[in-house]
Amino acid sequence: MTVILLRHGVSTSNTARTLAGRSTGVELTERGAEQAAAVADRLGGLPIRHIAHSPLLRCQRTVGPLAQRLGLEPEYDDRLLEVDYGDWTGRPISELLEEPLWSVVQRHASGAVFPNGEGLADVQRRAVTAIRDIDRRLADANEGADVLWVACTHGDVIKSVLADALGIHLDGFQRIVVEPASISVIRYSPHAPYVWRLNDTGADLSALAAAPPAGPAKAGAPAPGPVPGGEVTPGPVADNGNAERRDPL
Repeated sequence: MTVILLRHGVSTSNTARTLAGRSTGVELTERGAEQAAAVADRLGGLPIRHIAHSPLLRCQRTVGPLAQRLGLEPEYDDRLLEVDYGDWTGRPISELLEEPLWSVVQRHASGAVFPNGEGLADVQRRAVTAIRDIDRRLADANEGADVLWVACTHGDVIKSVLADALGIHLDGFQRIVVEPASISVIRYSPHAPYVWRLNDTGADLSALAAAPPAGPAKAGAPAPGPVPGGEVTPGPVADNGNAERRDPL
């Protein structure tokens, strides 16, 4: 099973440099709407079978054009919600930098609990559980055949899922960068997850459409995961376009 983790496009909170959290009514900016349209162009040619998303408006808006292009009905999942930042919600980032908890979030994320909110360890637990539950459900419905699907959610949520897939401690998740409208891709095998893309804003994603068949590998077939030297099964090379344009985080 292969999940495309999609971060929502640039929002009004991103440009205002505030911590939106679970605030309602946070819209995409004009740039964010452009990104949502571009996501539909990037992913619209892939055999995507399912779209799940955070219930928040900025995620709904981001997956809307893609869902329309594919003729799919997106499914919201509360477990993909943004972090509950509690009393930090809506406050300017510049102000939060002065809080003692800020350094804990940066260096000891697994011990960070937001005042009257939730802990980042709990965020990782619910998000990974959601991804694996949906993945398992799709696998069961398709007799184990690989299914490509999209989960649209938020930066810290995606980073926590990637940390789990990469096998790194949650305390290192701030080393992972996830930009607005970027995709990160995890292919879950029966033995381990493999990260195929991380913070990708490029265009060519055709390699994702050709998953290795389920079941025992045939003689002479390429390995379904990393091989010595760090290579993966050969496929088209995508150019990450991150250097072309930087968007507010």
